[in-house]
Amino acid sequence: MTQGYSHIVIGAGAIGSAAAYWLTQAGAERVLVLEQFELGHALGSSGDHSRIIRRAYHRDDYTKLTDAMFAAWAHVEERSGLKVYTQTGGIDLAVAESPGAAEIDEYRRAMDAAGIRYDELTIDDIRGQYPQWNVSDDTIGIHQADAGILDIRRSVSAHVSLARAAGVEFRSGVVVTGVRVDADGVTVSTSEGSFDGGHLVVAAGSWLGDLMPDLGLSFALTLSQEQVGYFSSQRLSEFTPDRFPIWIHHSDEVHYGFPVYGEAAVKLARDMRGHFISPSERSFVPDDDEPEVLRAFLRAHLPGADGPLLMSKTCVYDMPADRDFVLDIVPGHPHVAVFNGAGHAGKFASLVGRILADLLTVGRTEHDISSFSLTRPAIVDPDFVPLFRLGTGDETVSAV
Repeated sequence: MTQGYSHIVIGAGAIGSAAAYWLTQAGAERVLVLEQFELGHALGSSGDHSRIIRRAYHRDDYTKLTDAMFAAWAHVEERSGLKVYTQTGGIDLAVAESPGAAEIDEYRRAMDAAGIRYDELTIDDIRGQYPQWNVSDDTIGIHQADAGILDIRRSVSAHVSLARAAGVEFRSGVVVTGVRVDADGVTVSTSEGSFDGGHLVVAAGSWLGDLMPDLGLSFALTLSQEQVGYFSSQRLSEFTPDRFPIWIHHSDEVHYGFPVYGEAAVKLARDMRGHFISPSERSFVPDDDEPEVLRAFLRAHLPGADGPLLMSKTCVYDMPADRDFVLDIVPGHPHVAVFNGAGHAGKFASLVGRILADLLTVGRTEHDISSFSLTRPAIVDPDFVPLFRLGTGDETVSAV
């Protein structure tokens, strides 16, 4: 490379903005971020107020990253002066001896492997500590104290602001149309011309598929259009963050939700509702039927939160066949790194940005990311059977 940028980042959402900031902390001096929409937009996976942040996870590949995850957010809060994490505690509930209870067993094993403390919840505990819930006598659960709300929109603002203050150049309204990877650099073609760089981070979310051929990648990326609902009621004061935790209810379907935050309403959704789409079918218009599905859950389990729909919002899960992250260097190209969040990466965004920066500056990371490689079976085996529901009644991997 004779001229251009030291590093180019495609995408200025939660991951791309974090990578840009952490590149500056790793010593990168000329960083360019290309974003097809305006900065801070809500058209990707980083819109809305809240995401669940938690240590309870289905595998220790993730739980072992949570110390560093929380440390990264603490650093961002200290540097930006902006609060992005609100601790509420978190509960996981299921009927005893059900498939949902088996999922919670996986959470226990993963937290045990990482040395993470959690508390068991009996039915008396649930009813005594969380009277908002209406559950059957055979319901069991766990509580993890560190869980809470990550303000995803604020996190993007914080990373962008810190990165710009450190000299990163952001160009919005620039559509990437192609990438050429050479032995010692990259050329990114866009709607506003071409840009040369020594290194490349691809954090394009559900638009990754458009760039795969240029990167030498060909794995299947399944898109599912998801939808959350915000419901008001006359008893919202019972659901404030100091009285009501984030929660996941594991049953035939997985529902998850939040206390009142960002809007005067309780937010909830189904995880992996299975509304599969092609990239051209992506829509930002909410379905009319989904609020009634969510309201039925509220009436059955959280009746005090049942009330008028305040608003619905959509997003898209973009997922490899095993619904695990892709976090790796492109094989044969140590100067190109790719990330895909599989629909559950928001909580890890700052840490992922730091890992991407490390991979492209010092060539390694202190964290074990081997499970997220571009050479694992779900990526390289075209016959790999998806581990999430595809509308056939198959088992669902819940990674909310």
